[in-house]
Amino acid sequence: MTSNPTGKPALSPSEQPLAASSPAVALVHPAQAYAGDISPQLACQWWQAGDAVLVDVRSDAERAWVGFVPGALALAWKQWPGMTLNPSFDAQLLAAVPAGKKVVMLCRSGIRSMATAQRATELGLEAYNILEGFEGDPDAQGQRGHSGGWRFHGLPWRQG
Repeated sequence: MTSNPTGKPALSPSEQPLAASSPAVALVHPAQAYAGDISPQLACQWWQAGDAVLVDVRSDAERAWVGFVPGALALAWKQWPGMTLNPSFDAQLLAAVPAGKKVVMLCRSGIRSMATAQRATELGLEAYNILEGFEGDPDAQGQRGHSGGWRFHGLPWRQG
């Protein structure tokens, strides 16, 4: 790891702050049961600016095996194996999101995060679903990570 002129460790390219996005990724798409659907880039902008809490709702196993976002709140909606609901999800979410802050929900592909955005809204939070999730949709070969998602867009993440 190298240092920058301030003597602090330099950030890797995947840990660099997000540059300004194009207008297309800055849109909030309306949703019926929560505040809206947003691009991974917009979610990252809000999170890096301190305007939102980023919640990774994937299971502990998914984060350990596939990768995670440093600094995101790791709060599983369902746990593997069995994908049973986390009974302390509501309490942990409410304890982690300060009043007046948005919450942006991240899962593997943007499906579980819709359910958690809806639940967060029911709890009184301004909640958004991150489209494409961490890995994006599967490609023609059935593999994720090649056509969308947090990782695909080069946003901050680590593995291991």
